[in-house]
Amino acid sequence: MTKLRAVSVGIGHYLPARIVENAEFEATLDTSDDWIRSRSGIERRHFAADGETTSQMAVAAARKALDMAGLAPDDIDAVIVATSTPDLTFPSCATMVQAGLGMTRGFAFDVQAVCAGFVFALANADALIASGQAKRALVIGAETFSRIMDWTDRGTCVLFGDGAGALILEAQTGAGTAADRGVLATDLNSDGRYRDLLYVDGGVSSSQTTGVLRMEGREVFRHAVEKLAQTAEAALAKAGVQPEQIDWIVPHQANLRIITRTAQKMGVGMDRVVVTVQDHGNTSAASIPLALSVGVARGQIKRGDLLVCEAIGGGLAWGAVVIRW
Repeated sequence: MTKLRAVSVGIGHYLPARIVENAEFEATLDTSDDWIRSRSGIERRHFAADGETTSQMAVAAARKALDMAGLAPDDIDAVIVATSTPDLTFPSCATMVQAGLGMTRGFAFDVQAVCAGFVFALANADALIASGQAKRALVIGAETFSRIMDWTDRGTCVLFGDGAGALILEAQTGAGTAADRGVLATDLNSDGRYRDLLYVDGGVSSSQTTGVLRMEGREVFRHAVEKLAQTAEAALAKAGVQPEQIDWIVPHQANLRIITRTAQKMGVGMDRVVVTVQDHGNTSAASIPLALSVGVARGQIKRGDLLVCEAIGGGLAWGAVVIRW
């Protein structure tokens, strides 16, 4: 039985020029390079320049994905941007990307599921393609988390960075089996009871301020390891594949200890995990597409490889996608 699949045809990423090494924080915080590395695995991150916006970074990543795919902006039917740090309250960042690319057709919208945003956006793109509403979807994760940091909180401000990654999915016909290229299965979850574990303490209707990020690190860690393994295994079961068949886990790059523990719970060796957290920090919704793009550029991820991407973020919201590259 044939089935429409959302197949990857282009990937690209963008990182701001400014690289911030851990040592920079030693001048203003009671912290050190060793402390940050030992607790997170992070060595450096990128921060957006003054005036550099989320949509601008998203456009830069999108252009690279379009170049790889050999497509023009008007070949795209849908633009979906996963972000928690849009340029403005409205309109959506996605419409700004649409304009920035010079697109004169199609539709665009944002998805907000914090660090899980790219997984949620991929699930939306897959559904649009499967239903015939879009032939090609440009899915982007882009964040400027440096704009919502409390620079006096050493437990959070050293963890996050800025960047963007973009993936183009195209409708192609598959045989309806796990051997097909494209998105094979998705698993999405949320539980609003845990909202206070990771949130920003400002907003339009509550405080009329932007606010800054607040996190209960130990509790987030505990939930992350348990829920990431569960959602990845659920997505794999839906796809009809086993963990030993995975070529690569491409996880949300939040913390190296979370990444390692999750892989252990799944029975997958770290030699099959794409890790970029040391160079990017936690870029929230941008972290998975950044890791995908870097994995492709390194020659790790190759056509036909079986990948599982999993992420958890504020909400709490978490999910996974199984995709054959």
